[in-house]
Amino acid sequence: MLNSIVDVFTRIFGTIGRGIGWLAVWLAWPFAALGRWLMRRGWIARCVVGGIILLVLGLYAYFFWQTQLWTGFNPDYVQAYRVEGRDVSAGSQMAATGQGAGAPVCNRSAIADVAADLTDFNVNQNAWISSMLLYKLGFFGLSWDDTPFFDNKASFQRGVNQAVRRTAVELVDALGRVRGTSQIDRDLQKARESIQFSEDAWYFGLSPFGPKTPTPSFYRTAITSLRAFNDRLERCEAVFDARADNLIQFLGRIASDLGSTSAILRERSENFNGGWFDTRADDRFWFAYGQLYGYYGLLHAARADFSEVVTQRSLGSLWDATEEQFRAALDITPAIVSNGREDGWIMPTHLATMGFYILRARSNLVELRQVLDR
Repeated sequence: MLNSIVDVFTRIFGTIGRGIGWLAVWLAWPFAALGRWLMRRGWIARCVVGGIILLVLGLYAYFFWQTQLWTGFNPDYVQAYRVEGRDVSAGSQMAATGQGAGAPVCNRSAIADVAADLTDFNVNQNAWISSMLLYKLGFFGLSWDDTPFFDNKASFQRGVNQAVRRTAVELVDALGRVRGTSQIDRDLQKARESIQFSEDAWYFGLSPFGPKTPTPSFYRTAITSLRAFNDRLERCEAVFDARADNLIQFLGRIASDLGSTSAILRERSENFNGGWFDTRADDRFWFAYGQLYGYYGLLHAARADFSEVVTQRSLGSLWDATEEQFRAALDITPAIVSNGREDGWIMPTHLATMGFYILRARSNLVELRQVLDR
């Protein structure tokens, strides 16, 4: 009986070994053929081809380095803003300090600052992965998103960018104007247009055919525009409408955005139980993680920008609990994302876990809205 079991496992592992061998031969065949072709050519052809190979290897080394190095990543990044004690809403004129009457000074928008800094984190402190040439080329024509390799950072960046995009829309439509009837702020409008640009544009494209401005250039324009708005706001030359109904709408937009992501995670978790072998599970997980990472900072900033509303409605404790839910989700950083069955006992289900944290955070946002709406 024991010998039969051993034989079965021996055949299984033998078959796996032969499969790996065939795969290695298939992958090595083009390089072997290229080597035989070069052996029949002169030194000029060898140098040209060798230079091309070195260039490709260098590009892949740079691509590997950029996808694995997460510069500036810090789940506790909100602490650097030190806005907890702010008691004047964004856009409100601050009391003069010192002697003499100088130019008026208004409070900056922490939301605009955080949105600009998150974008700076995406495209200046790190390379924007989604528009890199080798990311667009994929793995032998297969999209990196369909593989378990080199796509976690790209998905995380897109999640952060989703939070900034949603915020830019709210800044233009509601927060940066008076009751929606005043003129749209020019800097916020430019920021929204720039941050909405395609996430995967390189210097050249096929549809439409021709040269293009790459994605990071547009996002850097958004950073400049957001900071220009805040500089004007500080000089009391711009508007930030810190009313309770605007805060209700902003929280509602965040809750709706997170609800959509929760549905995506649920669909993948329920219909694809591949465990560690689900090659799209990591994309869904890290997009959701990036979204929570971005909204954590923006929610922290919103408390400062709407400080008078938060104080008047006694939202301090509930707001703290909401931020704690966002921060707790950022502690989930698995080395390999697994999409196992929810009742399984071998492979974990990271998608369901992330979905649970998103729903908890969303529930707190809904409660905040309900208290504000009373």
